Amino acid sequence: MENRFNLIDEPWIPVADHGRVSLRQIFNNPEYRSLAGNPVQKIAMLKLLLAIAQAAATPKDEAEWKALGAEGLAERCLAYLDQWHDRFYLYGDKPFLQMPAIAELIAKRTSAKVSSAKTGTKKKEAELGGEPKRLGAGFYPDMPSSNNTMLSHTLFERNLDNKDKALFVVMIMNFSFGGKRVEADMKSLAGKEMGSRYSAPAGPSLGGWIGNLHSFVSTESVLSSVWVNLITESDIGKTKMWASGIGRPVWEVLPSSEDCEIAKRYKSSYMAVLVSMSRFALLKDEGIYYMDGINYPSIKEGWFEPSLILDRSDSDIKAKYADPDKRPWRELDSLLAFISGVERQGFECLSLRIGIDRARDIVPRFAVWSGGLKVSANSGDQSVKQSDDFVESQVWLYGDVLGESWFGQLKQEMDELDTLSNTLWRKVRSYYSTLKADNGKDINKTPAGKMARGAKGLCKHPCFSCTVD
Repeated sequence: MENRFNLIDEPWIPVADHGRVSLRQIFNNPEYRSLAGNPVQKIAMLKLLLAIAQAAATPKDEAEWKALGAEGLAERCLAYLDQWHDRFYLYGDKPFLQMPAIAELIAKRTSAKVSSAKTGTKKKEAELGGEPKRLGAGFYPDMPSSNNTMLSHTLFERNLDNKDKALFVVMIMNFSFGGKRVEADMKSLAGKEMGSRYSAPAGPSLGGWIGNLHSFVSTESVLSSVWVNLITESDIGKTKMWASGIGRPVWEVLPSSEDCEIAKRYKSSYMAVLVSMSRFALLKDEGIYYMDGINYPSIKEGWFEPSLILDRSDSDIKAKYADPDKRPWRELDSLLAFISGVERQGFECLSLRIGIDRARDIVPRFAVWSGGLKVSANSGDQSVKQSDDFVESQVWLYGDVLGESWFGQLKQEMDELDTLSNTLWRKVRSYYSTLKADNGKDINKTPAGKMARGAKGLCKHPCFSCTVD
């Protein structure tokens, strides 16, 4: 197969103010200020850039990280991309982040079904079932279903060009929706039986419930942001979460199945956090072959990512989820509690703890970026419905004022905002109750209750600029 559309050279990555750029351009242009796209696309792309950076230049410790610098990291990444240039083709003998072997499996299943079909209708059905799945709009990391709810124009199906297909493949590695929209009624590459109603688990970064919230430190440059979020070998040792260390990315060493020795080692490496390969996929014509890939434990079973906001103080590990009704900045005081200098039990984010300590020493200001996607789950199938939506916030901070006194002031102002918003919620609910708008029902489940919750949420938006500035 002809090698074409190399992601190192072709523009496909969405960048604010610059449209689409290539991987080479990302590491050649420190003036690019931020990634663009929806929050899941931003997280998935940052993870990919971090995977390249970790493969190219993982520092031993903080001293080596600081000596490397953003410019040194860029040079190492560009040299790495030149070395592995032939592994970044979207199409070819070794297509990027794809599993060509699944095409043969699907062809065998299709052939068997066609041979056993007793009617022309069943034969046609078997042939159609062997064709690549539609990509849909490519907006969410999932295949379109037959009864998709069209929440906006972004969900209408269209023919994706190569740059959008590449972005979609990167998204499904970590954020694929759980459910039955994968190949079924066949054996996996490892020989596992997948029945006609086979349901694949969600990608580990999304999580199997309503969608995890992720946080990173962001600077005024994409390249600098990658450098700040780079993890060291010392960090790997301290966390004791990845038995295989940094690991090697899948474009260097591709697993032969979801349960081969390479896959087993990969699952216990930090690289799996960045590019999980939770789906085995292969772009074909205008569609995609889409099969369950490497499965990972849930957060409660021990899955860990530095960008997750977790409370690991108890045996029952808790995670912060994406919530459109509660923007991430509203929990800024709990996310930044470590700045007070007092060790507390509760929710923590390793990416913020490491990144903020670094950023305050190298740039005058930086941001806490948080984002994710809230989804609904029904019988194992995840989808975006009703009030589900993307969540994203970015709060800029000045490193020279951070400290215990600053955190105390932030905590006080956030508490006052909570009190004010709760008062407004009670007043709005009382108003609608007086008008008998609840009709004897639980007001929290009526339009009146929604108005009260909406007022509570809106209360904090205009006030927050005072808190940060």
